[in-house]
Amino acid sequence: MMDIIIKNGTVVTEKEMFKADIAVKDGKIAAIASDLSGIESKSVVDASGKLVLPGAIDAHTHLAMPFGGTISADDYFAGTRAAACGGTTTVFDYINQDFNERMLDTVKRRNALAEPDAAVDYAFHVGVKDVHGELLDSMQEAADFGVTSFKVFMVYDFGVKDGVFYQVLEKSKEVGALICVHAENKEMIDMLTERYISEGKTSAWYHYMSRPEFVEAEADFRAISWAKSLNAPLYIVHLANKEGVKYVTQAKDEGYEIYAETCPQYLNLTCDVFKREDGRNFVCSPPMKGQESQDALWEAVKRGDIDTVATDHCPFQQHEKDWGKDDFRKIPNGCAGIENMYPYMLAKANEGTIPFTKAVELCSFNPAKIFGCTEKGSLSVGKDADIVIYDPEKDFTVTCANMHSDYDHTIWEGTKFHGYPVQTYSRGRLVYDNGDFVGERGWGKMVKCAKREIKK
Repeated sequence: MMDIIIKNGTVVTEKEMFKADIAVKDGKIAAIASDLSGIESKSVVDASGKLVLPGAIDAHTHLAMPFGGTISADDYFAGTRAAACGGTTTVFDYINQDFNERMLDTVKRRNALAEPDAAVDYAFHVGVKDVHGELLDSMQEAADFGVTSFKVFMVYDFGVKDGVFYQVLEKSKEVGALICVHAENKEMIDMLTERYISEGKTSAWYHYMSRPEFVEAEADFRAISWAKSLNAPLYIVHLANKEGVKYVTQAKDEGYEIYAETCPQYLNLTCDVFKREDGRNFVCSPPMKGQESQDALWEAVKRGDIDTVATDHCPFQQHEKDWGKDDFRKIPNGCAGIENMYPYMLAKANEGTIPFTKAVELCSFNPAKIFGCTEKGSLSVGKDADIVIYDPEKDFTVTCANMHSDYDHTIWEGTKFHGYPVQTYSRGRLVYDNGDFVGERGWGKMVKCAKREIKK
């Protein structure tokens, strides 16, 4: 007796699309075949005319994150609830190490917040701040526990110096971990920011002007150079600039294990949004860049040089964004996206910009493969039954009111999608149904990730 059979849909994998039925038992995919009508099931779902896809994995979020004197609007329940309603069934959250804190303690501290609240499955990357004494070695403990990815920031006051970054890359090879990097040149940003402020140039546009294309590109080049020198794998988060794309492509062509992520906001918007009266609502770091950079990102997506799409979901409330109305330095950096990523990429597939298989590859298969989520990322027998049913004919317009986060505005307001998810299953449980969250706080489980092969 199966728990669920999803019948008559078109199954989409990272490689192909085909008509098939899918059976689910005990939270796992139990069978995939052209016709499962002879098998008994507690529930049958007719997916005629619809696509059946693996749930998305958002590999980049910041839930309940302190920043700029406040905390991001979505906690672990609100953020994962919104994820479920956008077809995302696993969320990776970046959690920042405190100074003098062992990295496994960072994981346990944040998991105590996530475990009772998460509505879908979740995993962690640790943001590294402090490696003095034995703290660098504490990466091993975290990796043994199932947290096998770590992040360094080349920006912000808590960011690491170049030498520390290098040490972290070295250590990652020893413990079978992957280093993620936020690449921007802090000294250039600080210098340009001071210049614009001294000239009375304080609007949101100058957030972009203080972080122009080359500020990100130069840091991309440096980070990739160090990874190449060590032959260490490296994952560049939220890549947004044309020159950075070139450096990634070159490194891949040379045979190095360099991965690149971009975000829907960079594929959908340009820096022109910062000229708007509400431009501060769009402030994130790195900022959206010019049209040439956006075009380069799309080309890299199509040829496979961008490996993943994730959101960098970190929304703040309107009154908090308004702190920077007259001083862009005071705008909390971050935008919403956790509920919009999969619908946006699938809509781009629906209109023919990319194949549906590419959307699955970017949003599900590749994140699972890169970060060691062995039970996630594909519709295969034995994998977790994280399943999305997508109606390619459903029209949907995003408003703050029909989203499921706790924020009071969204950069996606008014965006129209042709095609939209109608159901989401997390380990076989229905958690989203035609506009409504039907899941449960605390349903989500922590995903422990496999280590990478240790290179000599």
